[in-house]
Amino acid sequence: MARWLPRSTDLTRFCQKLNRVKTLEDDMMETSFNRCLSTIDLTLLGIGGMVGSGLYVLTGTVAKEIAGPAVIVSFIIAGFASLLAALCYAEFGARVPKTGSAYMFTYVSVGEIWAFLIGWNVLLEYMIGGAAVARAWSGYLDSIFNHKIKNFTETHVGAWQVPFLAHYPDFLAAAILLVATAFISFGAKVSSWLNHVFSAISMGVILFILIMGFVLAQPKNWSTQEGGFAPYGLSGIMAGTATCFYAFVGFDVIAASSEEARNPQRAVPRAIAFSLGLATGAYILVSVVLTLMVPWHTLDPDSALADAFYRRGYSWAGFLVAAGSICAMNTVLLSNLFSLPRIVYAMAEDGLFFQVFSRVHPRTQVPVVGIVVFGLLMALLALIFDLEALVQFLSIGTLLAYTFVAASIIVLRFQQQKGDVPVPVAGSRPNPEPHEGPSGSELKEYESFSDKLQLVDRDKSKEQREPGQLKAAFEPYLEFLSDFYPGEVVTVAVVTLMVSAICLCSILVFGNTHLHLPTWSYSLLLVLFSLGFLLSLLLIWAHEQQHSTQTFQIPLVPLSPALSIILNIYLMLKLSYMTWLRFAIWLLLGLLVYFSYGIWHSKENLREPQPQRVSARYVVFPGGSLEERVQAVQPSSQPATGLPDTDIDDCKR
Repeated sequence: MARWLPRSTDLTRFCQKLNRVKTLEDDMMETSFNRCLSTIDLTLLGIGGMVGSGLYVLTGTVAKEIAGPAVIVSFIIAGFASLLAALCYAEFGARVPKTGSAYMFTYVSVGEIWAFLIGWNVLLEYMIGGAAVARAWSGYLDSIFNHKIKNFTETHVGAWQVPFLAHYPDFLAAAILLVATAFISFGAKVSSWLNHVFSAISMGVILFILIMGFVLAQPKNWSTQEGGFAPYGLSGIMAGTATCFYAFVGFDVIAASSEEARNPQRAVPRAIAFSLGLATGAYILVSVVLTLMVPWHTLDPDSALADAFYRRGYSWAGFLVAAGSICAMNTVLLSNLFSLPRIVYAMAEDGLFFQVFSRVHPRTQVPVVGIVVFGLLMALLALIFDLEALVQFLSIGTLLAYTFVAASIIVLRFQQQKGDVPVPVAGSRPNPEPHEGPSGSELKEYESFSDKLQLVDRDKSKEQREPGQLKAAFEPYLEFLSDFYPGEVVTVAVVTLMVSAICLCSILVFGNTHLHLPTWSYSLLLVLFSLGFLLSLLLIWAHEQQHSTQTFQIPLVPLSPALSIILNIYLMLKLSYMTWLRFAIWLLLGLLVYFSYGIWHSKENLREPQPQRVSARYVVFPGGSLEERVQAVQPSSQPATGLPDTDIDDCKR
């Protein structure tokens, strides 16, 4: 029976397949897309992706049902956490100007299966985002006509009473998605022009809301008579923060569009910074205005801003807000439909998803198959699903993507850049110059050069160190770590940091409520996991990292990405268990797709060398240069001498 068990070499090879990273082209500016987007285009795409239904719907929903007027604090925390994630996206977008966003960033630094799962969740994130915005768009248009569309549908089509499904089929939401899909198919220039028009109208409406809202503000709506500023306490603020992340999903569209930017190294970081700053300010100010205009507990979750103006006697202002919000939601629809097919294209181009989605139309230079197919899927979701259930599912996908991108930044920053270590051509043998062999030195053996062989002279280690190596100041105290490959210790420390963050956040969220831990054990676990997190952080910091002045780099690495990781994990654990259940089901479906298709059709799988019966070994002497200390050794199946005559002479010397 033992013969049916997999061998250790087979398991090792299988794990290597799962964790292989993407090989980037030498010229990353080469693309089949049309590089036509400027910094302004990308900034407006980001603003359009963030300032939409989140501003016109979520502000009212979170204020009434989750946080009260403290929704302002929820947006501040969500904006700060999004800033940490946005800086990570900015560095990756400038460094790897390829479409794919979080999927691509994870693939080039962490591994294939993790990249696929992130891409798989990003697909769902954009589909849900588009569907949720389309339903919000429909609800606002319906409010303009006094809910006549809803009443007509319920009377002539029927209503449902099924959990997680809408009360009635929303044909209007499905129709607007189909129309937007048609416009996106015409190319990036048409999409950008439409986004400019709708964004200009949206910003004008927001400016009107702020001016008119502060005129109508009543500070008594934050008084204790109305429930106070934070009626749901700190727990409500943090739960509202997790939901408010839906508002900041849009900056991801900038990174997804980097392959169509004219100068991505400069345009992507600037566009992300400008758009996120403007969107965060808009959310905070509109939340202040909304909760001061009317009492928070009387808000209409479906159309809070328009209803607030109606109730204050300014029906014309409510009509203007509803019309302007529809334009803002159009920009979000365009952003989602713009990004989703490009991420699908990146996965298909790498062989991890069905090849049909990698086709680019020769005239419009867009992945038209992905646009049409996923536009139809969005329309189906908008037709039957409930907005609130969709929004919570969207948050978990966003937070997971942010977490992996932050971890990828740490891993990639402490790796050597491409081309740092020369790799000999397969089949060739170094031609060493005559030199004195080290007497009495211990020989080290390495299986091959392709296994990231790193040889650094001990004498020069304190003068010039490569990324991923231990800093000279820490070598006397952590000398045992010097024997690892550069970046290997950092990778293990990142995994330890994430495990510690998960355990720490689990104790904070569930320690008193679900686990009912006594005070001493609660405090002890907090201290232990906090120490694990901090020690992992210090261990990463003790290694050298890359320093580049050519592209944008996030400051305070590894602290900034680590803060993003722990904050994102905390917010993920604040989501409901049903959200996690649906998320787990979606992950299982993704694993089924990967193991049945992706792992076999991956382009990295085609690049892997085929196993051969004869493998080369190398004998490495501690002293001398790389060329002088590497000699090929025949496998053990060869005659007993093992080394060619010339190499035996070298060893004798």
